[in-house]
Amino acid sequence: MKPLSRVVRLLAANALVLTLVLGGCATPPAPGVPTAPLLHDTLFERPAQLPDAAAVFTLSPAMRQFAGSELRNIGHHPDPRRALIDALYRSRLRLAYDTSMTRNAAEAFDAQSGNCLSLVIMTASFARHLDLPVGFQAVQADVFYSRAGDLHMTSGHVNLVLDAPRMRQAFARSTDVALTIDFLPQHELRGQLTRPLTEDTVLAMYFNNRAAELLAAGLVADAYWHARAALLQAPGYFTAANTLGVIYNRAGHSAAAEQAYRHALQGEPDNVSAMSNLLRLLQGQGSTAAITVNTAANTAANTAAETTALAARLAQLQPVAPFQNFNLGRSAMDAGNYTQARDLFLRELRLQPYQDEVHFWAAQAYWQLGRPDDAARHLSRALSYSPTLAQHGRYAAKLDWLRHNRVQ
Repeated sequence: MKPLSRVVRLLAANALVLTLVLGGCATPPAPGVPTAPLLHDTLFERPAQLPDAAAVFTLSPAMRQFAGSELRNIGHHPDPRRALIDALYRSRLRLAYDTSMTRNAAEAFDAQSGNCLSLVIMTASFARHLDLPVGFQAVQADVFYSRAGDLHMTSGHVNLVLDAPRMRQAFARSTDVALTIDFLPQHELRGQLTRPLTEDTVLAMYFNNRAAELLAAGLVADAYWHARAALLQAPGYFTAANTLGVIYNRAGHSAAAEQAYRHALQGEPDNVSAMSNLLRLLQGQGSTAAITVNTAANTAANTAAETTALAARLAQLQPVAPFQNFNLGRSAMDAGNYTQARDLFLRELRLQPYQDEVHFWAAQAYWQLGRPDDAARHLSRALSYSPTLAQHGRYAAKLDWLRHNRVQ
C-alpha cells in the first residue's frame, strides 16, 4: 500500500528540476521567525481574492445539509466519532482517495475524494460541527517522491485525532480514549512516531500544497500568493520558504530564490530540498544575493567553496537523487537497451517501491523482453499505487489490454 498523504515540497533535478515539499512531515514551526524580507508582492500580479484561511475548514451548504440529515442522530450513538467515520467513509459518502489536487473541506465533499490532507481537513470540519474535540498529527513515515513535469515533490503523512466528546470526558470509560483517524492501513502505521500539529501548521501545509500544484500547472503568480499565505500562517514552516524559492526561481528572480532557500536552511540545516535547490542555483549562475565589499575574485572563490561543501553534505544526506535511476532507465529504453532499462527501473524501485510510474515503465521493459507475466505484475502494482483516479483508469485499461495480448 502506498503512502497516502501529500504535503508538497519542490526539489531540484536537472536545469530546473525543483524540489517542493507537500504538507506532512516537516519540522514543527519555530515561533517568531521573521518572514517579511522573503515576500516580494510587487513581483506578481495580485489576485482578485487572496487565499483565505477561514474558508479551508468552512462547511458548505451541501455539507450542512448532509450533517442535518445523515448526522443528526450521531450524538446518541455509543461512540459518535465512529459513527461519523462510518457515515463519511463506509455507509454514506464512501469518499475516495485522489491526489490530483489538495482540496479544502467543501471541495473534498463535493468531489467525494481527496488526498490525505484534504480528507483530514474535511473530517475535522464535520467533527467540529458535531462538537467533537479535534487534533492533528504528523506521522514520521518515509518520504514519498512524485513528479510533475520538471518539479519533484516530496510528501509526508498527516492524520486526525478525535478525543472523547466533551460531555463524556468527566465520566471517561475505557472506550473513550482518543481515536486516531488515518487513511493508511494500521499495519503500515504500527511503530511509527507521531507529533502534534497546530491548526496553523495544517493550514500552512494546505496553502503550500496548493502553491506547488499551481506552479506545476504553470500558474506562477497564483502559486506565489499561496506560498505567501503558507508562510504568513506559520512563519516557522520552512517548507513554505523552500516552495517560495522555487517559485521565485521559476519566475526568474534568482536573488529572491537564493534568499528563500537560505532562510529554509537556516531553520532546517539538513533540509534536503532546500539544499538541493540552492546547490543547483549556485552551480548554474553563482550567488546572486547582495554581497558587501568582497572583490569579484573572492566572491567566485567563496561561491565555489560553498558549492563544494553543499554538494558534499547533500551526497551524505541523499547518496542517490530521486528518480536518478529511473531517468537513466528511460534513456536506456530510448536506446533499445531493455535489459539495462529493466535493471535500472528495479534499482529505482528498491529505493521507491510505491512509484506507480516506475512500475509502469518496468512493465514496458519486461514486455519488450518477452516476459508478459512480469509485465502484468508490475502493471498491476502501478494500478494499485496509482495516486489519482485518472491514473487508475489509465493503468486499468493498459492492464486489460496486456492480459488480452500476452502472446507476442
